Amino acid sequence: MDNLKEKILNDLKQAMQSGDAKKRDTLRMLTSAIKDEEIKQQKREQGLNNDEVISVVARSLKQRKDSITEYEKGGREDLAEIEKQEIKILQIYMPEQLSIEIVQEEVKKIIQDLGAISKADFGKVMGTAMAKLKGKADGQIVKQAVEKELNA
Repeated sequence: MDNLKEKILNDLKQAMQSGDAKKRDTLRMLTSAIKDEEIKQQKREQGLNNDEVISVVARSLKQRKDSITEYEKGGREDLAEIEKQEIKILQIYMPEQLSIEIVQEEVKKIIQDLGAISKADFGKVMGTAMAKLKGKADGQIVKQAVEKELNA
């Protein structure tokens, strides 16, 4: 992907032209979040790089997943379904996610490299794993892998 931000903007224009309201609205929210992040990081002139845009997309995905959980708890399947549709649109802009098995292997290597031996090392392992797997694996999957390996 050359420039992820440009791809998102182009897809937004296509959605507007084709009349795809769901995609248009989702991408508008995403471009707004990207602009907010540029302002926050004081990068209005040069813009965010692809990794930073991926972080914004990942944050948007996490917010929607959290919303789905809350909507389902509240019995609002209609609102949960809207969030699920938005997740499908946003996932297009994420790098391919690693399988659970690959995440598990990466966590094993990190634990070995750090010399982690107990649950007390959880924070150190988790921080290193998230930095290494950022954008490539869901945080919950990484957390489960770390917990499993440190409990083994």
